[in-house]
Amino acid sequence: MVLIAKRFPRDPVRSMDLILQAASRPTLAESSLYSYTRGGTEITGPSIRLAEAICQGWGNMDVGFKEVARGIGPDKVGYSEVLAFAWDMETNARKSIAFRVRHWRDTKKGGYALTDERDIYELVANQASRRGRNCILSVVPGDVVEAAQRQCEITLSAHADTSPEALKKLVAAFAEFGVSKEQIEQRIQRRIETITPAQIISFKKIYSSLRDSMSSPKDWFDVPADSGAPEKSKKVAEKINDAIRKGGDTTAAPSEQEPASRPDLMSGQSAELE
Repeated sequence: MVLIAKRFPRDPVRSMDLILQAASRPTLAESSLYSYTRGGTEITGPSIRLAEAICQGWGNMDVGFKEVARGIGPDKVGYSEVLAFAWDMETNARKSIAFRVRHWRDTKKGGYALTDERDIYELVANQASRRGRNCILSVVPGDVVEAAQRQCEITLSAHADTSPEALKKLVAAFAEFGVSKEQIEQRIQRRIETITPAQIISFKKIYSSLRDSMSSPKDWFDVPADSGAPEKSKKVAEKINDAIRKGGDTTAAPSEQEPASRPDLMSGQSAELE
């Protein structure tokens, strides 16, 4: 793979064109940016899906994760030692992040240890995908990432849908995280039928943040303490397998076939599960 990358180096201009073309697709733009709050300030960044699209367009990269070891903790709960990485085989720039994943799932009534291989694999893959995103953004030049973000913003602005059908999808999407229509209206301080295109774009970023477990509903909405919304957010996020497995191996494999797809309610498309 390294020899091929050296023999066929990327054309930066063509690679940039491919990335901007991808960012011009409404289906990608809708899930390309996330928002979260830090110190009272709202921060926006590229999502896992945008990082993957940038990686594909930039080319000659090896991205993935490996489960390098397993063990049992002092609390008798298993864990996995995992390594997520991104490697530019042309420039030899590489970024890796080692982390530990505890085989544990929290629920509203407590928590329990995971023993099923499929559950463990999905948990590891979900957490590895977020580290993989950080690795990609560390290897790809920053100006390339910023250009992709700007193009996604332009695409979102041009395709902000405020039709009744789109609003129904928005309400249904946030309902998965325990957020009601009334809570949405409370945030925008108006009836949802009068929502503006700019607010639609903001909600798409919030949805991406919730889906990728970058934030929880209580960061954006007035959620009752006993609503169980944070748990719902975590449960839904665990179902999303965003594993970046291109070029990476794992020692844990699903014990049964994964579902074919999970509906993306914000865009009306299907997100592939591996």
